[in-house]
Amino acid sequence: MAEKKKILMIAAQKKVEALRMASGLTLLDDAVFVACTGGLPEGTDAAEQLEALEFSEVPIEVVDIGESGIQALALRIADSDVVFCV
Repeated sequence: MAEKKKILMIAAQKKVEALRMASGLTLLDDAVFVACTGGLPEGTDAAEQLEALEFSEVPIEVVDIGESGIQALALRIADSDVVFCV
């Protein structure tokens, strides 16, 4: 059995698409984490994906673009096995 990977999804430009992709990654047996830069998206499409991620107990962090937020994101990237930025 393969070792669990730590997957980081950074939702930056196409946030709803990033959330949809993160929802799909929960089908794997890996740990998924979402970092959303500048705030969570709004709307029914976003709400649907956020609900799915909450159900799957995927942590979602809103990252401030300031220096401390970027440092925290850099540490999270370094700690991840796979990083997607959408």
